[in-house]
Amino acid sequence: MIEGGTNTNVVPGKVTFKLDRRMIPEESSAEVEQSIRAAIEQAAASYQPARGSNKISVSVKRMLLAEAMKPLPGNAPLIQALQGQAKEVFGEPIPALGTPLYTDVRLYGQHGIPGVIYGAGPRTVLESNAKRADERLNLEDLRRATKVIARTLQQLLT
Repeated sequence: MIEGGTNTNVVPGKVTFKLDRRMIPEESSAEVEQSIRAAIEQAAASYQPARGSNKISVSVKRMLLAEAMKPLPGNAPLIQALQGQAKEVFGEPIPALGTPLYTDVRLYGQHGIPGVIYGAGPRTVLESNAKRADERLNLEDLRRATKVIARTLQQLLT
């Protein structure tokens, strides 16, 4: 989100922007944050103000740090059951991998409670057009994913 200025032909006195950067388990939150801060500082330092204009001053404030969900040893039986059922229903192996999504499941993991995220439809956020007006999901994929969940629960509970 970017805000600033009063009109299209006026250089704004102040511009603010908010950035949402999600991480996968293999990333370090400290490294990600440092690289973002460095990119912002480098961009501001590269600005050459016109004669008589002020230099850019930058202030960066972290609003929220949401650590990625990390795999726990107790996740393995659930992952294996989901993958086995998904392979039977979809006819192809479904890999266990990190994806940059924001979900509350990570909060359980931070407290040692095993969990996984499993969803229906396209395999990537890009394929699904997630968070856009034309976000989509094939209903047959939803039906099959529902079967995967039901069959996984039945397997784990018997």
